[in-house]
Amino acid sequence: MRHGTKKQASRLVKLVAVTTLLIVAGCSEVIRNHGYIPIEDDLQSLTVGVDTRGSVEDLVGKPSSSGVLRGGDWFYVGSKVRHYAYKKPTEIDRQVVALRFDEDEVLQNVERFGLQDGRVVALSRRVTETTIRDVTFIRQIIRNFGRIDLGEAVGG
Repeated sequence: MRHGTKKQASRLVKLVAVTTLLIVAGCSEVIRNHGYIPIEDDLQSLTVGVDTRGSVEDLVGKPSSSGVLRGGDWFYVGSKVRHYAYKKPTEIDRQVVALRFDEDEVLQNVERFGLQDGRVVALSRRVTETTIRDVTFIRQIIRNFGRIDLGEAVGG
């Protein structure tokens, strides 16, 4: 009988240890990297006024996005996002490297921006203004029923 009690206690200790391990593992933070930023040494080797779009592509690679204005400037975007347990993921770091080219595709400027330089910008806002307030489709049909002129509807 005593042996069975020790066995149950051993199982309970193992269960508590595994449960504690799972809880601790679930609460650890996870950092995820998104995007691509060229390393600083590669950016330092770029020469403004000399390098062209082709030589920049050979050295640092194609960007993750490019602009549609001013000749299609290049933007390299990278960010770090922290995921922690059940909480909403938070962006802890963002880097944007902007390479500006002139009309002849010669590099004119290299700029670096961080998370502290950013602003929240509404890229698209789709709000439809309407004069209908809390009116269902059925109510609209009933309201319009009295407005129908049978003479016009029949064509006579």
